[in-house]
Amino acid sequence: MSPPTSTQLMLLARTMRSLEPSQVTHRLRLRAQRRLLRALPSSFAEQRLSSGRVTVAAWPLDFVSVGRRVPAGSPSAADNAAGWFDFVGDRRHLGRPHDWLQPDAGQLWRYHLHYFEWAWAFVQDPDRAWARTAFAGLWRSWRRSSRFGRWDEWSPYVASLRAWVLCDVFADLVIDSEIEDDVVASIDAHHGFLLRHLEQDVGGNHLLKNLKALLGLGVFLDRPSTLRATVAAVDRQIRQQVLADGGHFERTPSYHCQVMADLVDLVELTSAAEVEVPTAWADAVERMRRWLGTIRFGNGDLPRFNDSTVVPAALLGLLDPVSRPAGLHLLPSSGYVVLDGGGRLSAMVDVAEACPPGLPAHAHADCLSVEVAVDGRPVLVNSGTSTYAPGPRRQLERSTRAHNTVEVDGADQTEVWGAFRAARRAHPTLHDVSASKGLRVTASHDGYRRLPGSPVHTRTVRLGPDDLVVDDRVDGSGHHRVVVCWHFTAGKDPVRIGSHRVSLDHLDLVVEPSGRGHVDLLAPGSSERAQVADGFGRLRPAAVVEVRLEGTLPLSCRTVITAPGR
Repeated sequence: MSPPTSTQLMLLARTMRSLEPSQVTHRLRLRAQRRLLRALPSSFAEQRLSSGRVTVAAWPLDFVSVGRRVPAGSPSAADNAAGWFDFVGDRRHLGRPHDWLQPDAGQLWRYHLHYFEWAWAFVQDPDRAWARTAFAGLWRSWRRSSRFGRWDEWSPYVASLRAWVLCDVFADLVIDSEIEDDVVASIDAHHGFLLRHLEQDVGGNHLLKNLKALLGLGVFLDRPSTLRATVAAVDRQIRQQVLADGGHFERTPSYHCQVMADLVDLVELTSAAEVEVPTAWADAVERMRRWLGTIRFGNGDLPRFNDSTVVPAALLGLLDPVSRPAGLHLLPSSGYVVLDGGGRLSAMVDVAEACPPGLPAHAHADCLSVEVAVDGRPVLVNSGTSTYAPGPRRQLERSTRAHNTVEVDGADQTEVWGAFRAARRAHPTLHDVSASKGLRVTASHDGYRRLPGSPVHTRTVRLGPDDLVVDDRVDGSGHHRVVVCWHFTAGKDPVRIGSHRVSLDHLDLVVEPSGRGHVDLLAPGSSERAQVADGFGRLRPAAVVEVRLEGTLPLSCRTVITAPGR
């Protein structure tokens, strides 16, 4: 591995300024523990982190987890039994004998393999005897291949998901079988491992996933002390992570759904197990339902803010979002504004902080981006997220130019770098929200003040009865290059009419730049930018409109979007 460059060192220093000292301490602790586990014999390490006294209380029979109701078959139990698994758009065979390490696969693929969420497909198989036998074969194969404490299979997040699944499928696939004693011993080892490997360095949805697993393990193994401590820790995290308006503090809609599903599981398991929990848990779930109903489009899609990706319709239905009425909806804590006048056009505006101060992993440089729907279906969208692997695609998808907002001098408004880091961040200011004479929001951000001349981007979005008008202005001093970007959804091939008008189905986009602004229409698939993500590992061609202005500030551009008739 090559040594870091001076630029990378400066980015790291600026990133660390936003971290709490305790995060750095916890990161050093986890790395030290990881090295120790790697040095110890696997069986010895597992024994050291096991209690040696296992009482299986199992889970209440009337508890049905979210995962069981929305199974993640990968792609099916029969395929899995034959060694085929399909995650993040990549179908692979484990080989013969099964190779559970899969070094040629991406890390996210390997994580999914070790989550064990594929086991829910075996629970649903009608041939119970076959499912138990097939799962037992996969379990024995995994145990032979896995080394206790080794990343990837024993990263705390992965171990948390697997522990939850093992507890959940135990009654259907394990109990009274030849693998029961081994699975119980492994579940006990998961409990000891997670007690010592909480991801307090990262926090956020990772830490909540750790705590969810520990609560499930506390119920399964009848560990009152684990239950008491975990209930208190979950309560603290709910109060920190679920904002007053119901949004999750990472401000990523798909992670909002994941955290909400975790809270639903926690509320329902503790209730079924007759464990006393604070009423704030159920209240948080209800607030999250309202937030989710406010932020989603009419067809059920979610906006692609930050690292948001596709959420299965079955999960969205289970989360039961509360439908929003027409009007202007401000989500003040999370920072999103919804403009929906009840007509054909609606818009979502991002006036949110990029991320919590100490948690930049899922931040994008997308401040003041806008997503637009016609008849409830998104047409102008951010590019989305197709990968977490470090590299050019990950960097592009996090960049300002991959979003429906304004880029200045080729810089990102928030300094996103690496796969999950962010240094200096754009901070938005909401200036005005009004529902008189149309629905209107005006906001600015300071992400470009670090550039010469201290540019400031201000955007006003106004939704009238027949059009959506977006006014962009970059103030400051000196000579600058400004790019206003608009990305169409996948499969949409707009037609250019004249120099400043683009037409698509029932949507017209007319650009009115100040000065000699030049308008480019990038055809679908013509460049890396002319693609959008339809989920992990899935990129589809999509057109992009880029308005390029250059000159002395201020520079401005108006975009008028209409939906003229069906």
